[in-house]
This record gives sequence, C-alpha cells and structure tokens, in this order.
Amino acid sequence: MEAFLNYLVTKRRLSASSQAQALNAILFMYKQVLEQDFGWLDGLVRAKRKHFLPTVLTVDEVRLVLNLMTGTTKLMAELIYGTGMRVNECTQLRIKDIDFSMKTIMVRQGKGGKDRMTILPEKLIEPLRRHLVKVETLHKDDSLKGAGFTPLPGALYKKYPGIGQRLGWQYVFPSASVRTWPPTGQQVRWHCSASTPQRAFKKAFKESKIHKHASIHTLRHCFATHLLQNGTDLRRIQVLLGHKNINTTMIYTHIIKAVQNTQSPFDVL
Repeated sequence: MEAFLNYLVTKRRLSASSQAQALNAILFMYKQVLEQDFGWLDGLVRAKRKHFLPTVLTVDEVRLVLNLMTGTTKLMAELIYGTGMRVNECTQLRIKDIDFSMKTIMVRQGKGGKDRMTILPEKLIEPLRRHLVKVETLHKDDSLKGAGFTPLPGALYKKYPGIGQRLGWQYVFPSASVRTWPPTGQQVRWHCSASTPQRAFKKAFKESKIHKHASIHTLRHCFATHLLQNGTDLRRIQVLLGHKNINTTMIYTHIIKAVQNTQSPFDVL
C-alpha cells in the first residue's frame, strides 16, 4: 500500500487531495469490507498541498463573456457573478427563496449544509421576473397533466404532502424533463444540470479569446474580488460567500494587494 501511494505522488505526480482520496478508499475497503486493520503507513510520502491563487477576470472580460452568452444560461451566469453563488447553488435555487422587494436571495443548504443570504442585483430583477413567468407557465402545464411536483428536502413530503406542487417550491431553473420521484411516485421536475451553464460558459469563453484558464466558477471569484476592489469590507464578503473561516476569504486580498498601487522599478528607469 505504501508503494502504491508513494507511486501516485512520485511517478504519477498526483495532488495531495488525490493521494488522500486513494488512501481513504483503501482504509474504507480494509476496515468496512475486509474487516482488517493493517496499521499506519510509516513510510508514506505525503504530497505537499499547494496554494494556488484563483483566476480572476477583469470587469471588461466578464462583460465580454456574458455578452457572448444567450438565454437562460446567460441569466444563470449573470446570477453567479452578481450574487457569488456556486453553480450548484444557482441550479438548485427555488422561487420562494428570491425576495424581489428586499433584493436578496436565500441560499439553502450551501457548502457544509449551511443557509446564507446574498444580494440580488437590481439589474437582474426584471430579467428574472420575465424568466419566472415562463417557469410559472411550464408549471401550470405540468399541473394540468397531473404532474407539477418538485422534490422536497428531507422528509417534508411526509409532513406536507401537497406542498411540492406549489409554485414557490419550484426550481428557478427547472429541468427540461419530468421524472418519477421514488419516495412518492409523483411526477416531478428537477432542477437543470450544473453542466448546462458550464458548457454554455465554456463555449462563450472560448469565443472571447481571453487567454486565461477559467470556468463558470471563476465568476464567483470575480464577484468577491470586484467587491473588494470597490471597497466592500472583507467580513461582509465572507458572509455573502458563505465562508466559515475568514482566512478563506483573505485569498482575494492577496490577488489585489500584490499588484495594486505598486509601480515596477522598471517604469522609473
């Protein structure tokens, strides 16, 4: 086992997280399946964790990429940039968690199972309202066909049997198909796949000819960095992003402070 795990690091050049995943898989197999304990691996070469700064696009670059996107996927990308949500948090957003009057979005069961509140950009209120009119029409059509349900978290479907057919519980970005939900046998419409906006962003980013390595998650990094550049305090950004530790949010200060207001000595030659 030591030889295999060391091989992953020295020959395959895998990261520390990949090595840890392999180690945990082996431990699980021995303890839970084979019911054996082979002791600790004293000769294990641990891969060192590397600290990377996230890729961040400029405001002009974000604008360029978003302008190359269209339809619902564009709205999703705009929401991710405008709110700091993760991709899965955006796809799993429900209508009831949008408050247009307060201009806020409640993110439910984010990373670590935590709820948090974030801002709703004023420029996205009308596009979002128009989108929800289409979602409501789709929901009405589903209901007329005996469907119109949505999967509910936990055991809510037992406590409130009919609540899954209410409009407020429907996903903001529903799936294109209706499926049977095993716990109730109801015809439900899930949220769209995370790969849907990811593919659209990847296509637009390629067309933009920006020479950086970025994904749709980069928009979350841009949200934090651009807020910081505009003078928003770090603690508020931590709350909006849902970071448990302020040190996680501090990474965005490294991006800015390293180059902001710093002149190269070459420029004064």
